[in-house]
Amino acid sequence: MTIYIDVVLIENLLMNYIILFATGVILKIKIKHIRLLLASLVGAIYTIIAYISNLRIYSNFFLKLILSLVIIYIAFNPKSVKKLCKFTLIFYLTSFVFGGAAFALIYIVKPQEILRNNTLELNSSSLKVILISAVIAFVICIIGFKIVKNKISAKDMYCTIKIKLNQKEIETKAMIDTGNFLKEPITNTPVIIVEHTLLYDCMPKEILNHLEDILGGDFSQIPQNIKEEYMPRLKVIPFSSLGKQNGMLLGIKAEVIIIKNEEETETKENIIVGIYNKSLTKRGEYRALLGIELM
Repeated sequence: MTIYIDVVLIENLLMNYIILFATGVILKIKIKHIRLLLASLVGAIYTIIAYISNLRIYSNFFLKLILSLVIIYIAFNPKSVKKLCKFTLIFYLTSFVFGGAAFALIYIVKPQEILRNNTLELNSSSLKVILISAVIAFVICIIGFKIVKNKISAKDMYCTIKIKLNQKEIETKAMIDTGNFLKEPITNTPVIIVEHTLLYDCMPKEILNHLEDILGGDFSQIPQNIKEEYMPRLKVIPFSSLGKQNGMLLGIKAEVIIIKNEEETETKENIIVGIYNKSLTKRGEYRALLGIELM
């Protein structure tokens, strides 16, 4: 049997790229295709070297683990060791799904041409099947992880956020809303929703108590100095939730949003605070809504 190195290299490059791309989609990371391509190439070259040399060292578990960490670092550039380990774990889980899909498809599609004496024989048929399985596994991974995320427990539905606005800071409990994808339409900036009474220490009450009037174009209740300072900073955000279809919110950009949960603390910039003029709950269990993509 003749195996062309360039073909195996390309096949491994494509497979690695698809797995890394799926990992990035699952983790909701901003994907840089050049980095993914470079990381995929590193993995493909390792496979070629291991196949040609046939040395035991290339089958060493720790060497493979180091290679995985290097690939993840090149592909996603995690900012901490904790994130590196997390990304690597998701990478392995995704790889296992891909491998399982590949072998399942190989056994289903013409096994007599691919399996010889209970061993996998690499040929044009098997490589085509592996690539097809990659596409199938990609769909399985995305759907599977979405189902898992949608089944997070009530404890995981809440977090603590700090909002820094106008050189002042407030802290509150927020609910993670899996259906909240609210963004400011012009800049596509993410929006968190906060009760207006929570912002009394950060913004003038003249604005917070007359949100509906301002949205209707009535500024008669707003002193001139406050109007001149705040009107250029306020954003109008359309929404279809909170019990109202085709509604409008006033928003203002925060300096910093700090999100704290049991696992870690993240600092977010370029986030708009959408000001809600009612209470989000009757008992005050939380006073802000946070989109899951910000977590």
